[in-house]
Amino acid sequence: MHRSMRDLHQFTRKSGLSMSQLNALFYIYHGGACGVSDMGEHLGVTSAASSQMIDRLVQLDLLQRSEDPLDRRNKSLALTDKGRALIVESIEARRRWLQDLTTTLTPEQQEAIASALTTLTQAAQRLEV
Repeated sequence: MHRSMRDLHQFTRKSGLSMSQLNALFYIYHGGACGVSDMGEHLGVTSAASSQMIDRLVQLDLLQRSEDPLDRRNKSLALTDKGRALIVESIEARRRWLQDLTTTLTPEQQEAIASALTTLTQAAQRLEV
C-alpha cells in the first residue's frame, strides 16, 4: 500500500495536480458529468473552494464547464479529451504496478488473493446499499 500511494503521489506531482484535483477528475471519469455543487459535496469542500479548483482544471484543459441544458444557472462539468487521457494513464500505471506485483506471487497465492478481494468487494457493495 505504501508503494502504491507513493507511486500515486509521484504521478500527481508529475502531472502537476493535487490529490484533490485528481480525485475530482476520477469522480467525473467514473460518474459522468456533474455540477459544481456535486463536486464540492463529493470533495467535502465549499462551493467557493470547489469553483476555484474547477477553474484551475479548466485552465489546464482537463475539465470542460458548460451550461446545464436543463437549468442555465447551473454549470455542468465534464472531462476533456486531455483530462480523460490523464485518468486513463493513471489507471494504466496502477494496472502495471499490480501486474508487476502479482508476478511475484505463486498461482496459489494469486488465487487466494482473488478470492479474498471478491469477498471484500461483495461486502463493500452490501454496505453501500
